[in-house]
Parts: sequence; C-alpha cells; structure tokens
Amino acid sequence: MEPTAAPGRSISVKDIEMYYVIRGEGEPLLLLHGGGGVGANWDIVFPSPPEGYQLIVPDLRGHGRTTNPSGRFTFKEIAFDVFALLDRLGIERFKAIGMSLGAKTLLHVATQQPERLEAMVLISATPYFPATARSIMATMTPETRTEAEWKQMRQWHTQGDEQIIALWNQMRSLKDSYDDMNFTRPFLSTITARTLIVHGDRDPLYPVNLAMEMYEAIPNSYLWVIPNGGHGPIFGEFQDSGESTSHFAKTALAFLRNEWKTERQPS
Repeated sequence: MEPTAAPGRSISVKDIEMYYVIRGEGEPLLLLHGGGGVGANWDIVFPSPPEGYQLIVPDLRGHGRTTNPSGRFTFKEIAFDVFALLDRLGIERFKAIGMSLGAKTLLHVATQQPERLEAMVLISATPYFPATARSIMATMTPETRTEAEWKQMRQWHTQGDEQIIALWNQMRSLKDSYDDMNFTRPFLSTITARTLIVHGDRDPLYPVNLAMEMYEAIPNSYLWVIPNGGHGPIFGEFQDSGESTSHFAKTALAFLRNEWKTERQPS
C-alpha cells in the first residue's frame, strides 16, 4: 500500500494544511482512511475510480501529508476538517465510505450536518470505546512498535518520526476519552443517511454487538457481518483473494447507488 501516484494537492483548512487527491468524474464519494493510515490505502479497494463517481480522498489530520500543528486530535475535530474541505471544494451533498477512524468520523458528520450526507458505508465503526478497545489502546506506544510497523509508517507519513510518534501517542490517549465517541441510541436515531455497517465478527477492538447496536439505532441501516473478520475486515485475508475485495467494492457501490430494494420493517 504505497502512497498513491495520483496527483494531489494541499490547501489551508482551518488550522492545518490538508492533502487530498481527487480521482474520477461524477457525483462526489468521500473516502476516509483508518487511524495510522493514509488516503492512498483506498487505492487497493478502488484501483480505478468507479464509474459515475468522483473520489475525494484526503489524508486526515496529522496523517500522511496533512499537518496538525496544534496536536489536537478528536473525531469531532476531524469531522469539522472534512466539512471545511468539502466547503472549499464547493461540495454540498455527498456519499462516503469510512474505515475505523474514518467511520467514527462519519458518525460525527452524519449527526452534525445530516442533510449533507446521502449515504455512507461504515467499516469497523463503534458508537463508543468498550473496555477491550481501551486495553489495546493502552499498549499503543512507540516503544512497542515493531521494525515492520516503523517501516510501513515511514512510507505513509512524510513528516518524519515525530509525526509517527505523535500519531501513536494520540491513539494511546483515546483510552482516556469518553466524550468524543459517545453515541447513544437516541443520538444515532437522528442519522438520516442510508447506512451500511460492515463489521468483522472477530474484531478485537469493537465486538460485533456494537455493530448490532448501531444497526438497531440508525433508522435506514443495513448490517453486513463478515465471518472470521477482524478489524478492517475488507483488507488482509479478505483482500488477498482478489474476488472478495471485488465483492466488497461491488456490494458497497450497489448500496451507495441505492440498488438495494429491500426496506426494513418497523420493529
């Protein structure tokens, strides 16, 4: 997953310089990467832009080529960054896919300005941090990272080791965060975007019952549980077969195009 070869640019957004890539033509589809990743990770899922879509693919705050001089890092703040970027690009209404950090950001996007988000796919999301996730977050120190992890992070994040250390420290600090990700069922019920929730049933961070909580609370939602899937289940073994990755992309795009005709019955 090397950084994308597609030409990108950086613009001033709030207090940061935000790097983003635009690929393809059509209606806007926002792709938000996971924590510690970069926008270029989506090149594996979408090697070429899907027909009829213009992909907007940013490096999120402090990641990749995007700066974070204040050191602030909350999902709510990143959602504000995303809105500011879309405003600069003149994009009012859009669809989106988010992975982990990106998916949690989309929960803020969908509740802050619900009229702007038509449909979204949430991969490995959570409404709040359970004890299992907090225990794993506590281990996210630069000293515990392997050489392979350092090598990968240095390929993705271009601002030096200080940037990488800051990212790992921010991931670790989430163990003490309780107000940023605190989506109750009544709050989730205000989401109007059609929502596909994609979750691995072996996710070590966010047990699958949290995906079920979101599914039960978000009115127009669908749930896709991937058997034996971990965190980020569209990558790893699920991605290696090729056919499965294509299945995810086709399924997600069919959902975003509103080609699914079934409706949920009221409970």
